[in-house]
Amino acid sequence: MLEIGSFASGDCQKITRRAFLRAGVAAPFLPLAAWGASAQYVQPRARSVILLWLWGAPSHLDTFDPKPTAPLEYRGPFASIATRTPGVRFAEILPRLAERSHRFVVIRSHRNFDSDHLKAGTIALTGVLEQGFAVAPNFGAIVARQQSRGVLPAFMAIGRGSPRDVVGIMKGYGGGIWGHQYDPVLVHCDPLGQVDIPAFQLLPDLSPAQLQARRQVLQALDRVHRKLDAMAFAQWNALYERAYALLTAPETRRALDLSREPQKVRERYGQTAFGQSCLLARRLVEAGVPYVQVNWSQYVEAMTPNCDFGWDTHIYNFELLADRHGPILDRAFAALLDDLQERGLLSQTLVLCMGEFGRTPRINAQASRDHWPNVYASIWAGAGIEPGRVLGESDRRGEEPLTEPITPPMVGTTILELMGITSEMRSRLGVLPNGRVIHELIG
Repeated sequence: MLEIGSFASGDCQKITRRAFLRAGVAAPFLPLAAWGASAQYVQPRARSVILLWLWGAPSHLDTFDPKPTAPLEYRGPFASIATRTPGVRFAEILPRLAERSHRFVVIRSHRNFDSDHLKAGTIALTGVLEQGFAVAPNFGAIVARQQSRGVLPAFMAIGRGSPRDVVGIMKGYGGGIWGHQYDPVLVHCDPLGQVDIPAFQLLPDLSPAQLQARRQVLQALDRVHRKLDAMAFAQWNALYERAYALLTAPETRRALDLSREPQKVRERYGQTAFGQSCLLARRLVEAGVPYVQVNWSQYVEAMTPNCDFGWDTHIYNFELLADRHGPILDRAFAALLDDLQERGLLSQTLVLCMGEFGRTPRINAQASRDHWPNVYASIWAGAGIEPGRVLGESDRRGEEPLTEPITPPMVGTTILELMGITSEMRSRLGVLPNGRVIHELIG
């Protein structure tokens, strides 16, 4: 992750200094041509990916896989409603998505391998369980290593921060063993559509507006130069042009400026952080960013005023889903699908909506639901996927898959295959050795 800001560094007299730049930026991985003639180019079905990451894990029974014939202590209070796909029903809190089921595929037989958020999240986004400090790269990092394009970063994440709980961060958020240069560039979008890049923490006397005037930048650098030792300034000098280009490039400013959107379009997504983030994701893929992850919340399992515990609804599950989570997701996701379709982008953009696992089919003592990795659901759209179908099935109570479980390595392999990163390329990169494509999904 490119970071302009400050960090503590000591000299040989142990004096702490303020440094101007910390960055992990490297050139993209070798292009296919560098591998030799044996690497065959494959025309990708997807030009970009948008992952709607529902951190905390939504209840599958209360969203995309309701169980209207299950006992009350399993099915919960929500009625199920018909979708546009014959015989397929959703929970009543998702009426817009039910009306658009002809635009996507529902998978109802996912399985993860851990019930801990941090571990399951890493597995879900890398396809591999972390082994100590050895963490596999996020699917987005793999795409970024292969498909860097122009000034805009190849892997961007939208949210308040990298997914975490109050104990720690989910390790599979970025480059993992490949290094921080393959981490996503994090962008924050508030409910009013105001966008900032948290990692670009500028000096107190150097605001983003001042970056438009190169003379002011150079003057600030002169001041910094006097404060830094030769090694630190050499690092800054080598990375300055890339950082400056990213911050001031017209492509970046245009893509991140939601005020360019008609008011009706912004209203369609909803005046929420998630809604405006989905709109920003559309703008980013339209500008050519290969992989965008929209994070619903940063924190889970945090019942404090300063933390949004996302979809981790151990308490108030049904109240939150009915009053907040359901309406926000339904409106934003439906608007994203409509917008991509209307702009001719859906055919070349893979849209995936999922969390790290499901929630307990049997309602808990707090009238809510706990963690459940055994089975959960996801939504897939675009990139030439034949829509209007359901793949996989869970049992009558939503406790176990009745069909072959769809695992995180299969999810990652399918994403990469749709992006044109073939089995040969994956082998050369050493990623997802045990994954297989979900052929039922993409044909």
